[in-house]
Amino acid sequence: MLTVDRVTVTYDRTPAVRDASLEIADGEVLALLGPSGSGKSTLLRAIAGLEPASGAVRWDGDDLAGVPVHRRGFGLVFQDGQLFPHRDVAGNIAFGPRMQGMAAGDRDRRVAELLELVGLAGYERRPVTELSGGEAQRVALARALAPRPRLLLLDEPLSGLDAELRESLALDLVGVLRRAKATTLLVTHDQEEAFTLADRLAVLDEGRIRQSGDVIDVWRAPADERVARFLGVTTVLPGEVTDGRMSCAFGSADVPWALTGPATVGLRPHALRVASTGVPGEVVSRARRRDHTRVTVDVSETVPDVSTVDAVATMADAARPGDEVRLTLDPGGVAIVG
Repeated sequence: MLTVDRVTVTYDRTPAVRDASLEIADGEVLALLGPSGSGKSTLLRAIAGLEPASGAVRWDGDDLAGVPVHRRGFGLVFQDGQLFPHRDVAGNIAFGPRMQGMAAGDRDRRVAELLELVGLAGYERRPVTELSGGEAQRVALARALAPRPRLLLLDEPLSGLDAELRESLALDLVGVLRRAKATTLLVTHDQEEAFTLADRLAVLDEGRIRQSGDVIDVWRAPADERVARFLGVTTVLPGEVTDGRMSCAFGSADVPWALTGPATVGLRPHALRVASTGVPGEVVSRARRRDHTRVTVDVSETVPDVSTVDAVATMADAARPGDEVRLTLDPGGVAIVG
């Protein structure tokens, strides 16, 4: 188990990470999620031993303060993979086991095993300069797994890829991490990536961990409005929870995790859908996405203290700026903030 206890990293007397604490259980994938500049990569580097920091990083209770990077038993994968250009695919993957003194025959078997795991069987002699971006990241992952690290550190591993490849590789990576039973810390600013890969989330903002917990728990109950907006909430309004059911100006929804009483309700765009019944409003703007249309609707005349809201419509819906529409509540996009 990895334990991070009140770790602080300071540059020129300015803290980049402040009193960060988290734990990762054996075999668990934790996503460190936050906007660019929040300190995610800095915290990962401190855990790896690449950044001087105060506080403690422990593995199974043992303090790693005096342990150099190459002796921590951690595997690292960065955004650009950082493969050795002068080595072929097998040479890159075999590097760690060779440094451990593994026999040549065992190294070859380990390389073949990992190439099968990441879907690149037969690529042993391929020059890494001839790999696509997705193939290079798979090789980088295989290289990191080759020495059987006790912790895998992934720093924005998919951010340099195009959207379609990133989505495809994220789904493949889930299977790889589960089959390898790799204890993993993933740094990302991409919510989809975090929700696809992680068992738990830790949300980092301005160098502080604002919230951590199970993916679903953080998603449906953000700790505060700042975390909620980072997690996709675009509308915040008052509501009331009674016996696990929330009511607000747009309707009601079951929220069995929420306490009875006044509530701050967060609505993601897909919480409001254009329908034949519901709260009336006027379309201000629209933008087509891959599988839906995103609309901004003026509801100022019908909903107190709310001017415009984001909502979704089907691709076939003809809603245009100036059109009158009605919005119905979809419980799947509702969060209870705080």
